[in-house]
Amino acid sequence: MLEGDMMVTDSINDFFDSMLCLPDLRLVKSGLKTTNGQDDYLLFVNAGGGSIHAKDCQINFKGDSFFEGGEIIQTSEIIVDGGDYSFLYQSARYGNFCYKFSDLSCGEVLLDLHFAEIVYTNGPKEMRVFDVFVQDEKILSDFDVYAIVGANKPLQLLDVRVFVPDNGVVVVSFEGRSGTPMVSGISLRKAPKLPVISQPIICNNCASVQEISSIQNRGQNAKFLAKYEKKIQELTAQCKAMSDECHEAWMSQKTTNDQLEELKMEFNNKLFQTENLELTVELQMVKLRNVTQMYEHSQKKWITAMVGLDEKVKVMKQEHLQLCLEAHDWADAAPDFNKMIIAVQTLVVQCNDLKSKYAEEMTKRKNLFNLLQEIKGNIRVFCRCRPLNRREISSGYATVVDFEAAKDGELGLFTGGPTKKIFKFDRVYTMNDDQSDVYADASPLVISVLDGYNVCIFAYGQTGTGKTFTMEGTEQERGVNYRTLEELFKIAGGRKEMCDYNISVSVLEVYNEQIRDLLAISPSSKKLEIKQALEGFHHVPGIVEAKVENIEEVWNVLKVGRNARAVGSTSLNEFSSRSHCMLCIMVRAMNLVTGESTQSKLWLVDLAGSERLTKTDAQGDRLKEAQNINRSLSALGDVISALASKSSHVPYRNSKLTHLLQDSLGGDAKALMFVQISASENDLSETLSSLNFASRVRGINLGPSRKQVDTSELMKLKMTIDKLRQECKTKDVSSRKLEDSIQSLESKVRAKEHMCRTLQEKNKELEAQVESKRELQFSSERQNMQLSEKVKELEHKLKEQEHSENLQQKIKELDSKVKEHEFSELITQQKVQDLSMKLRESHQFECLLEQKVKDLEEKLRKEELKSACMERIANSAEKKFLSKDESNGEIDPRVLRSSNSINQPMEVPISILLKAEKTLQNAKIERKSEDVEGNMAVGEKKVLISCETNRKRKIDQTKTLGRLSRTSKAAATQRFPKVGTTKSNSRQQEQRKIIR
Repeated sequence: MLEGDMMVTDSINDFFDSMLCLPDLRLVKSGLKTTNGQDDYLLFVNAGGGSIHAKDCQINFKGDSFFEGGEIIQTSEIIVDGGDYSFLYQSARYGNFCYKFSDLSCGEVLLDLHFAEIVYTNGPKEMRVFDVFVQDEKILSDFDVYAIVGANKPLQLLDVRVFVPDNGVVVVSFEGRSGTPMVSGISLRKAPKLPVISQPIICNNCASVQEISSIQNRGQNAKFLAKYEKKIQELTAQCKAMSDECHEAWMSQKTTNDQLEELKMEFNNKLFQTENLELTVELQMVKLRNVTQMYEHSQKKWITAMVGLDEKVKVMKQEHLQLCLEAHDWADAAPDFNKMIIAVQTLVVQCNDLKSKYAEEMTKRKNLFNLLQEIKGNIRVFCRCRPLNRREISSGYATVVDFEAAKDGELGLFTGGPTKKIFKFDRVYTMNDDQSDVYADASPLVISVLDGYNVCIFAYGQTGTGKTFTMEGTEQERGVNYRTLEELFKIAGGRKEMCDYNISVSVLEVYNEQIRDLLAISPSSKKLEIKQALEGFHHVPGIVEAKVENIEEVWNVLKVGRNARAVGSTSLNEFSSRSHCMLCIMVRAMNLVTGESTQSKLWLVDLAGSERLTKTDAQGDRLKEAQNINRSLSALGDVISALASKSSHVPYRNSKLTHLLQDSLGGDAKALMFVQISASENDLSETLSSLNFASRVRGINLGPSRKQVDTSELMKLKMTIDKLRQECKTKDVSSRKLEDSIQSLESKVRAKEHMCRTLQEKNKELEAQVESKRELQFSSERQNMQLSEKVKELEHKLKEQEHSENLQQKIKELDSKVKEHEFSELITQQKVQDLSMKLRESHQFECLLEQKVKDLEEKLRKEELKSACMERIANSAEKKFLSKDESNGEIDPRVLRSSNSINQPMEVPISILLKAEKTLQNAKIERKSEDVEGNMAVGEKKVLISCETNRKRKIDQTKTLGRLSRTSKAAATQRFPKVGTTKSNSRQQEQRKIIR
């Protein structure tokens, strides 16, 4: 793990070093702090920002100036680890631009650059890569801020030593490689003096030591680096030639190895062939053994099979006897089974009789119930009184209704005189009676609807007397509508085995003498009209009939209709019903026993208020509504009076209300009226008129009601009866024909039975003959089997003899082949020995080559060290010679003495230079002689190898030279990788030595 971490850190450092073009530069991954020596700053530019100089800020930041090109960008995001001046990194200049600083004093200064990636905060790397030049010298190459520190983090480049020329101008330019460059701040600091070079240069004029800065020394170093590069190129060329020679030797060794592998493959193939022959011989022997074993096994198997078949035959005979006995038992038990069938048939007949009797009793019960309802009167009137409300109690109104004789159906009303007026109804409810008590008296009519009779239940009275409460109710106290449908589903569920009921619901309102469908999804412009069907049945085409199957669906339908009803505010009631709400329940029933089908209708009507116009103080739309309500109620009164007087003409068509209720108010229907009154003396006049109207209604005698039989079903039944009659006639004719054909067939069957008997006798005779023939055939088959076994034994012996002769011949052939194979093995062994000798020689030759390569590498290293020393001496000598040449022009005699005395030691370096040149020449001569000897040895080896290999096969020399050249390149790259890196490393080492 530690080695892996070290490798990662080394790779990161190499990545940073590749960006820095000068050795003394530093990268700091944090922001500017106050401990960095603020007093040495000559200039500090806030790139992309304004000038800042406050008490807390010790550095004087100048605004963005001295620039040429580029644009400004700023951010408000927090700079992580931004130091004491994080605002510096929140602005920047970007684009291809440069900064030109003028009016600087001549000398050296330190340049610092401040960066932060504030644009590409989500990366990725290499989105912004750029170069930085100072005085046309590159200091940063392929610089990527995001790759080093990431987004919104500062990065400082410190200690860039810059030489200011005489004109006092310093130029810092930025050039983008991919993306646009960016900088947040630039600062110039005073540069400390560098230490003096180890070999000082003395001035010839004043004999003083001259200090040369590193910037001035860079130009001189570049010249020497060029010389070093030329020498390195020469050495690399020599190394390449040596590697090519090594590759050629390696290729020759490879060819010998290939030949060895081919011989080994041939030897292995021969061995494989011999092994295959041995395996085939063994397999044939195994097959012979298997055949003999199979024959013995099959013989035993057939014997066991024969024994098993005999046992199975015996078992089958026993089973046959058992089956015969069981058949006789079943034949004896047949009379008992017939008795059971007769008993079941008698039970079925009794069950049908009971069903018919039950149906008769049901019809009698219906007739008696209807007679009872007719005796009570077809239009029944129930009276219900609303108690005083809070407003009436607070106003001090008295109660004008007396309930003393309510149980007897009498109601007393105080009209202001000494006596009270008595009204008699079918049922009078006190103020303590609830919704369940009200519905208990109305529930018998629900049974009439299911029996096929039309029924009408309506509530009449002035506004605010509780008509809607009685008919609809609330969720806590359900009204007549909900309880009626609940009772319908309950009774229909109890009769589901006898009758099939289909119940549908429609909700209407008569508003301003117009019929409106309260279940319609969207109001249609088409006017709804009443049509008359067959036998006086009235209906409204286009109205929505919602089929309901349970009480939850009923409640949803009722809520939809109640929400769509027209409601308005009057002086009597804040939420007054301004229309007649009519709930129509259609019941289609079919008796599953008798097949009778009926279609009945139940109207549940909540009439609008019956008060006078003067009392409501209605105006505008409310006045029009009140007029239409009174007109329809007066039409209802006319119909009631016509029915009471048994007039020949009943004015049903005077109003939409009476027209809709025509089939439920006539002589063939049953009706119930709830008269709703108020107990307050303030409503006395309206209460009196309502009670008078109710007493008139109670006096009507409509006569017996009639069941509403569905005529469409009757017509269908008649059609089916006619079809059945025709089918019966055709079936009678066909049955007669079948009887005639049966008689003819019976005569034919008798003749065929006689023929069968004669044929059976003949079959028995033939079977006896066949059995005798089978016995003869079985004996002949046994004889044939014995003869065939003897023949097989003889054939088997002949085959064994032939097979033994073939095996002897094959064994002889195999012996000859084995001898040939042994001879070939001896030859191959000799070849292998020869090739192994050649391989040893080639290995020895490779070892010699490797030793020579190592010696050459050591010599190269020594030469590099010598050349480095020579260059140092030459540099110092050149400098001194230059200083001499400059001083030889004009000098004083006094200075000449001192200069001669100083320059006396320079004779020694010249002699050293001459010696170094001689050593270099001698090294070159030795290297050339060694190269010639090596080439001669390699040539001799090549000739020997080529002579030996040409005995086996002919090789195209042009192809081999091509392969050698290709592989020599790969070998050279493997032996001497990264020549460029060695160059750069050697340059840096020499520069550091020169600086020291």
